[in-house]
Amino acid sequence: MKVRTRFAPSPTGYLHVGGARTALFSWLYARKTGGKFILRIEDTDRERSTEASVDAILEGMEWLGLDYDEGPFYQTQRFDRYREVIQQLLDTGHAYYCDCTKERLAMLREEQMANKIKPRYDGCCCDKSLCATEGTVIRFKNPSEGDVVIDDLVKGRVVINNRELDDLIIERADGTPTYNLTVVVDDWDMKMTHVIRGDDHLNNTPRQINILKALGAELPIYAHVPMILGDDGKRLSKRHGAVSVMQYKEDGFLPEALINYLVRLSWSHGDQEIFSRQEMIELFDAVDINTSASAFNTEKLLWLNQHYIKNKEPKLLAELLLPFIRSAGFSTENGPDLLAVLAVFQERCNTLVELAEEIRFLYQDFDEYNAKQAKKQFKETTLPILESLKQQYSALDDWSAEAIHHVVENTVNTLEVGFGKVGQPLRLAVTGHGKSPSIDVTLELLGKEKTVSRIGQAIDFIQ
Repeated sequence: MKVRTRFAPSPTGYLHVGGARTALFSWLYARKTGGKFILRIEDTDRERSTEASVDAILEGMEWLGLDYDEGPFYQTQRFDRYREVIQQLLDTGHAYYCDCTKERLAMLREEQMANKIKPRYDGCCCDKSLCATEGTVIRFKNPSEGDVVIDDLVKGRVVINNRELDDLIIERADGTPTYNLTVVVDDWDMKMTHVIRGDDHLNNTPRQINILKALGAELPIYAHVPMILGDDGKRLSKRHGAVSVMQYKEDGFLPEALINYLVRLSWSHGDQEIFSRQEMIELFDAVDINTSASAFNTEKLLWLNQHYIKNKEPKLLAELLLPFIRSAGFSTENGPDLLAVLAVFQERCNTLVELAEEIRFLYQDFDEYNAKQAKKQFKETTLPILESLKQQYSALDDWSAEAIHHVVENTVNTLEVGFGKVGQPLRLAVTGHGKSPSIDVTLELLGKEKTVSRIGQAIDFIQ
């Protein structure tokens, strides 16, 4: 059996991390088994579906590197096929017309709830042999006896009695098919062998299985993965921070970091935290997905992102960083070589946004200082220290980290002060914020002219 999996998002918004994880699991399973991964856009909700959302989904998939073998297929282009299958269900007695009004259905629901009965359609029109008229819908005639058994790869065996299910609508009064019908037809036509999706779809699965059986179709194997929670234990939403995949890109995350993080939500391989893409493919198996929900931990994602930034080849990292530098409003044309800068700075930052801000001082002058640091470091007693440093650096011919460090040591010894009394004001003077790698390496990158100028600027500020 050639494995065929799919990702079938609705284009009613961005590609969120929950959908991305589902896509990743489906993609991994197809790649692991040498199967096919199909992308299907479920756009039958015409009021809420937008072209912008389709673009966002495609862009997110491309950024994450989740390439698909077939598609994207669009449900709105398959309405004739859905109508054909609905007619087949009518012809074989597995579907019927229903003219129950909204008022009757609302009254029925109220009565059932008052009697503490699970609300469901009562089959009123099942044996009326109605024909299509204005306002009628078409319902699937669900079996009234027996059980639906789902041998779920994640949940295990799930058994639903058919009496728990009602005769769901498969075609609305306006002639459009409903979700449970279109999914069934698509999975059947596209020969899906495995359906990996969120466990919020589990209640739809027995209904879809009964429709597939009525059509004489082969059933796929199901795997319902648990939802993702925020760190407060509630379902992940915007209040927990970014949930859109492309927002993580804009926030300076690397796709390999997000992929690595998502694969560890409800799946694990021992205590291993870092996975290359090839390792994920080799090690992943849907039966190893946990049954319990996972909590999204932004701190853990930042740690992973920092790992991938730190280990990125500087030339590739520079290409990724340049758009963030432009967005931050400065250029690297007048300043040290960016690759030399990254060799020093790339292990210090969690995101590309943070990295761009961290190196800004090397390329852009400033006239303000971090207020808290300035109050602490720029005192009257600091003046002779900075004046000594300016004099020595102005006269320094060998602008190397070693020679720069020697000047700091000489100042410490000559003025008989601690290293912090020299290094901290100097760092604030040249960076504006007081954060940088070792001061000698920092000044070597900054260059002699800018170093001397900024020390002079700090002296003026104190005076």
